[in-house]
Amino acid sequence: MAEGGARPAAPSGLQALGALCRPQRVAVVGGSADPGKIAGRPVRFLHRGGFAGASYLVNPNLPEVAGFTSVGSVAALPEVPDAAFVALGTAGAIAAVRELAALGTAAAVVLAAGFTESGAEGAKRQAELLAAAGPMRLLGPNTLGLVNLSDGVYLTASDALETPGISRGAVGVAAQSGGIMASLLSRAGGRGIGFSTLLATGNEADLELADCVEYLTEDDNTAVIALYIEALRSPRRFVEVARRAVAAGKAVLAYKVGRSEAGALAASSHTGALAGSDRAYDALFAEAGVERLTRFTDLLELPAALAAGKRSAGRRVGVLTTTGGAATVIADACGALGLVLPGLGAATAAALGELVPGGDVDASHNPIDLTLAGTRSEVMAPVIELLAACDDFDALVVVLGSSAVARPRLVADPLIACAARPGAKPLLAYVSPHLPEVLERLNRAGVPAFEDPESCAAALALLAATSPPAPFSAPPAAAPHAAAATIGDEVEAKELLARHGIPSPRRAVAAEATEAARLAAHLTPPFALKALVRGLAHKSDVGGVALGVALADVPAVGAALLARVGAALGAPPAALLVEEMAHGEELLLGMVRDPGLGALIVLGAGGVAAELVDDTVLRLAPVDRRGAEEMIASLRLAPLLQGARGREPVDLEALAEAVVSFSALVEELGETLAELEVNPLVVGAAGEGVLALDAVVGWSEAMRPQGSPS
Repeated sequence: MAEGGARPAAPSGLQALGALCRPQRVAVVGGSADPGKIAGRPVRFLHRGGFAGASYLVNPNLPEVAGFTSVGSVAALPEVPDAAFVALGTAGAIAAVRELAALGTAAAVVLAAGFTESGAEGAKRQAELLAAAGPMRLLGPNTLGLVNLSDGVYLTASDALETPGISRGAVGVAAQSGGIMASLLSRAGGRGIGFSTLLATGNEADLELADCVEYLTEDDNTAVIALYIEALRSPRRFVEVARRAVAAGKAVLAYKVGRSEAGALAASSHTGALAGSDRAYDALFAEAGVERLTRFTDLLELPAALAAGKRSAGRRVGVLTTTGGAATVIADACGALGLVLPGLGAATAAALGELVPGGDVDASHNPIDLTLAGTRSEVMAPVIELLAACDDFDALVVVLGSSAVARPRLVADPLIACAARPGAKPLLAYVSPHLPEVLERLNRAGVPAFEDPESCAAALALLAATSPPAPFSAPPAAAPHAAAATIGDEVEAKELLARHGIPSPRRAVAAEATEAARLAAHLTPPFALKALVRGLAHKSDVGGVALGVALADVPAVGAALLARVGAALGAPPAALLVEEMAHGEELLLGMVRDPGLGALIVLGAGGVAAELVDDTVLRLAPVDRRGAEEMIASLRLAPLLQGARGREPVDLEALAEAVVSFSALVEELGETLAELEVNPLVVGAAGEGVLALDAVVGWSEAMRPQGSPS
């Protein structure tokens, strides 16, 4: 206990996970000596892992368990444990956590369920658990714990550790599901794929996914970080720690569930339709440098391929095969991902012709098919060595066909030998028949091996180190849902923007068309006439916009517009807006609030066809100047903004400043703001600035800030 009874300061997430993954003293509270019980598993697994530190079992009914010092209560522990595994039910877990915290334990794993995942009452119990923990950090509750294979520390209740073949490796895993952690463990054993540390975060009452990424970044045994994500509690922090991981040379790969449009954001603006929840995660991963995986299978195989430690210098792939059909599917999968299969250079083709004489191979074709030459060791081994050493490819895939069923070592052995050479290019294997023992052997030897062509091609794309990251490309927009916000009118939105440095054209507001003509005489024609209606996001849908109106035509056009909108809505508009026209490059600048990630800034092609053009980039707020410039550069229309095709460059400085100012406004208003959109935001030539031609603001239910325009 801390000297003088003082409560110790709460350890950081990094320190807490260090205590859990590499403890010197461990207590299993409520553990059982019965290996058949879930509470007996942590005891059994700690013993199996060869934990060399002090281990204590807290259970009044178990006086002695082999390898553990048994005590009847937490208070009776002879020393303060660094880490504890609490294997008690809900009520008992809360009491044990309180006692461990009072003792000064750094961190604990809480196995019990019955907390937030079970509803409102469970949420109250979780709050009680967190309060009981005080400065002690918690992993869980509702978690299977962690498995540190590098150091033999198994603080888990997962029976997946019984899977044969589980081994150490360089892939670290953090999963928001204990079941997924167990699934990866059990699948990996038979595939020859190893892990460093696996962490299941459970309910994340305290320690969360971002803490795990931070820990795995600092872990010398981890080269690649694989994540299973359901929802992020701290999106901005996640971006920060993931970027640190990538900067440290550790690839971060994530499988995020919830890709369907059922989770799309509810918003009435174009922005909402362009930024569904899944798109928001795409944007977040792109900003963080995280590679998003689209298939669960890839969460096991692709991190393992990267952990093999080889990177390719480009996207040129060589394919060697003894079966034409399997080579075709590999080539097709590679082509779908932008990889190329070039022909052989003259020197390589000549050398290949000498190794395979008699016209049994097309020495210029890729895939290189040795079917006619036969699968013979005197042919396969030297050909693999030749292609692995040549400069024609950045990576080589060797296809194992049906001959590997009877002679699995014929191709595997030269592959393993070549891959072990210093500086070797990436060598991968596609095992076409069902040969799990061959897959396992190759993976354990550092040759990434796959049983489906799509995963093999995806791994090759990841290994292409010099390939620029693909710009964010949003999927087709979902239809906007009913808004859960109070929509203001255009003038309200523009006054709000103007106070934060984003101007709009000169305008006047009139009650009817004759007054509009009188006020327009003080402005510069031609004009845009618009109906002002609170709650109406898209005025053009009801004929509420007229553009290019001359001064003499304002009375007639204005009267017709008001009548048309009144008929469509069943009530006349509140007023008529007269505004000077402006021209330039039309963009969309918007904000929507994702229920999980918070405020997102959206920049894209603007105008009435914004949703059809589908050129947008998203970023978590706040966005600084560098982030704004990166957003602009990520657009497909960026070359046009910069002056391509003989066009005059736009005012990129003013555009970046507008994005930053817009983001600052979003941050200032916080939760009161449901959505905000400028469409179009017209960007003039260099030095001409930007103008908000149209804008929509949506306030959260009854939360309009004091002093906002009405």
